[in-house]
Amino acid sequence: MNAATNRPPPVVDATRWLAVGSLLGLIVLGLAWELWLAPLRPGGSWLALKVLPLTVPLAGLLKHRMYTYRWVSLLVWVYFTEGVVRAWSDTLAISRWLAGAEILLCLLLFVACAAHVRLRLRAARLSR
Repeated sequence: MNAATNRPPPVVDATRWLAVGSLLGLIVLGLAWELWLAPLRPGGSWLALKVLPLTVPLAGLLKHRMYTYRWVSLLVWVYFTEGVVRAWSDTLAISRWLAGAEILLCLLLFVACAAHVRLRLRAARLSR
């Protein structure tokens, strides 16, 4: 954090917003996919509840909690795996496109979390 402004460096702030944006994107995509765009059953599916674990880390990401960035970078691989499986096995073309979007958002979230942790640790080391 900058001592003068008590704010993180701009690149750290950018990784934070990329992480929050991709996490929100995963939540919206998961809900839209399972409720309207390509649900497993007509009228929606209980599979939409899969986004509930994604809502938990949102506050931690917004509050700069390093621990949250670390465990989200592990949690995201569950959703990445779901995207890969559904891209490979679903028969509907729209479902495959949605799975591809999920894979992309998961990769963005992972890269943003990993970069955020690395950059914050480097900034803390340099400020000593």
